[in-house]
Amino acid sequence: MSEERVRQDFDRARQKAFFHDILAVLGRRTNDLIPYHEVRRRLSPERESYRGLQTVNINQIVGSMDRFNDFDRAFLPRQRHTANRWKSVDKAFYQDVRLPPIQLYQVGDIYFVKDGNHRVSVAREKGADFIDAEVIEGHVRVPLNASMRPTELLLQAEYAEFLRRTDLDRLRPDHDLRPTALGRYDEIWEHIRGHQQWLVAIWHRPASTAEAVGDWYDYIYMPIVRVVRERGVLDRLPHHTEADVYLWVMRHRGELEQQLGQDVGPIASATDYAEEVAERSTASARLRAVLRRIIGRAQREADPRPIVPDPMPGLDRTRRDPGIEAH
Repeated sequence: MSEERVRQDFDRARQKAFFHDILAVLGRRTNDLIPYHEVRRRLSPERESYRGLQTVNINQIVGSMDRFNDFDRAFLPRQRHTANRWKSVDKAFYQDVRLPPIQLYQVGDIYFVKDGNHRVSVAREKGADFIDAEVIEGHVRVPLNASMRPTELLLQAEYAEFLRRTDLDRLRPDHDLRPTALGRYDEIWEHIRGHQQWLVAIWHRPASTAEAVGDWYDYIYMPIVRVVRERGVLDRLPHHTEADVYLWVMRHRGELEQQLGQDVGPIASATDYAEEVAERSTASARLRAVLRRIIGRAQREADPRPIVPDPMPGLDRTRRDPGIEAH
């Protein structure tokens, strides 16, 4: 096997990484591998288990435990110092040398390389779809998959922290509490803590976190969600969730109470908010219709002549019709 060939392979892979980085900057997105320590810090796996030798889809390997700066998101080599090891693995591929399985750490449906970053890099560059690996799984309470963008992974990390605080997944297994912006789980947690203090005041006894979570979910959150569903609020707010609308309703509730000087319940707040959204949506639709009519009228006035297609395209109309000359 020629040294020149493996050198060319490495240089080509590095060049790809360079262009991927440029495209990522232009597209305002990341092209980095995910550092495992960051995921572990945010998600705090509850326990680990040895899964043994498995065949893993390479596209599900999205990060590394200690070499996340050496490779890009597609495991293309970024650094020159990786050359010797990368080329030795590449040479083994050409010589059909069987290399030992890599070692992976699994979290949800994504994997992080513990040992074998260069083998993953070469395998991907050669078009391999799967790779043999020894797998250790860290169990977390939220789903993760390789198609998630970094912001989505951060949202899942916030969700995992929220579940650790509330146990909502165990207290209300059918819940669907998924805000779309970072920081909103903390806002919901503050609502639950406030509700807990309110329960203490009316019960005249301590209220556990579990009691506060259950009572908040049943008597504050779900009544609002039911109004949102009945009024079709999400039809007018695409790309948002019931949890997003819940937070907007609660802010709206605060504004109503300030205006009226009295307590406004969650159902009344949600109903008023739904009516406000419907009015805004209707007004926007009317405005769009008016603008379409104005633009259409302006276009017609600019060129009132109907556009008639040429029945004989390509005809040289500078030549006289011989039939006319005959007369």
